[in-house]
Amino acid sequence: MELNISAAPLLGVVLVVMIRGKLLKAGPAVVAVLFGFFLADTGAAPDIHRFMASVAGLIDGGRF
Repeated sequence: MELNISAAPLLGVVLVVMIRGKLLKAGPAVVAVLFGFFLADTGAAPDIHRFMASVAGLIDGGRF
């Protein structure tokens, strides 16, 4: 069975779980979200995208 999910909603769910579980306060969560938002607008975005794609490929192929 193949499951396709975007990283953004998955990370959003993780963020909500961490906030609700008191593992992360709301202030630092907002800073983390804003950091990600502004980081996506920099020249580092393509490199981060390639890195995440390679990690996803490793997970998909089962090669750890």
